[in-house]
Amino acid sequence: MITEYQQRLRDRYLAAPVVSAPAPWQAVLDRRFPIGGLLGIGFAVHPDAGHDLVMVVSHDGHGLFDAVTGEKIARVRDPGPATSTPDAHPDLACPGLGPVAGTEIRIAGLFGGGLHSTTPDGWTVDVVSLDWPHDRIILSADGGANNGAAGGTWWHVFHSDYSELRAAGFSPTGLTLAIATSSDLTLWTRPQLDIED
Repeated sequence: MITEYQQRLRDRYLAAPVVSAPAPWQAVLDRRFPIGGLLGIGFAVHPDAGHDLVMVVSHDGHGLFDAVTGEKIARVRDPGPATSTPDAHPDLACPGLGPVAGTEIRIAGLFGGGLHSTTPDGWTVDVVSLDWPHDRIILSADGGANNGAAGGTWWHVFHSDYSELRAAGFSPTGLTLAIATSSDLTLWTRPQLDIED
């Protein structure tokens, strides 16, 4: 039994269509990256370029993507049983690869963990499970209040009605939004933040 308020809230989310993320967010390559057997994702910062990288852990190994261009920059097909999944590490981490080799990357996904749900300048991402296991991802610019109609201060940007959601959230820099399902990765990026102290 749900309350009248809960029913109104549920109806509002169910009625919201999937739309593009608003400016300044831009889809990376305007498509999803197909990754079968995706288990989880994590973030790192490129040591030379200084922008976000996304590490993907799947049944087929580990991959590292540039979060700005979408380019796959490193791949390890057989990381070995001790490091193939993050559950073998107390911090749910896997060893980095490519330009971040030698660092541990925390992975959020099937084995637990989580990504940032807010950015330093007030963007929020929420996972709404109205008809589980089909999760909706809500991006908001009002600190997560999600007041008013969809498309004003909040946007339904993703609906995982075809695969199981693994993780959704922001990079630590707040410049990348990532959504990972068991079959693909979707990324949005935005320009460098200009936050005053």
